[in-house]
Amino acid sequence: MKKVFLHTLTIRIWHWINALIVIALMITGIQLRAPGIEEFARKMAVWIPEYSVAVLIHKYIGYAMALSFLFWLVYIIASGSFRTHYILRPADLPTLGKQALYYIFGVFQGSENPFTPTAEGKFNPLQKIAYGSVMLVITPVIVITGILFSDIFFFRGVIDWLGGVRPLDALHVVASYLFLLNLIVHLYMCTMGHHIFDHIKAMILGFEEMPEDSPSRH
Repeated sequence: MKKVFLHTLTIRIWHWINALIVIALMITGIQLRAPGIEEFARKMAVWIPEYSVAVLIHKYIGYAMALSFLFWLVYIIASGSFRTHYILRPADLPTLGKQALYYIFGVFQGSENPFTPTAEGKFNPLQKIAYGSVMLVITPVIVITGILFSDIFFFRGVIDWLGGVRPLDALHVVASYLFLLNLIVHLYMCTMGHHIFDHIKAMILGFEEMPEDSPSRH
């Protein structure tokens, strides 16, 4: 087996901190959308914060998500990771179909993954599209709308200019559902290494172990 270094220490620390932020936002977000869950939680002997406390937690954890996103954006641009790992290249286009077929059929038939991550290119074309969409479209929408809702009186002028509370609320919720859907797919994809926990270990240790004869594809 050979070790391929994929994730810097900075990205690994950011990843797990951001994961905790996302989990906290989802838990409190569910409570804000369905206040009746408090009664259900009490019946199940599960503790959850009071609604007013959940509002504050969601608000300030939302600020943490905004800072986390800004840190990630500055880091990947400054480190060159944005150009290296998140931009689709002409060479990626011919492999899009192969990668899609692998995820739809090949993985269930024991076929070889047409893409092997390397330090120079750790995401396949579909991953670039997925991660780029989440981090550069969905997350900014969640962060911006969330900040506006953190003080609707202070941001009233901006909210009215953007169409009012209801459209922005719908946008925030839809973006959150899309984020949740991507998270579910992401967790599933984490099990698709050579061994079930390889990708998770890589995000902890920084490197992933691969067979010596694994080809390098970009």
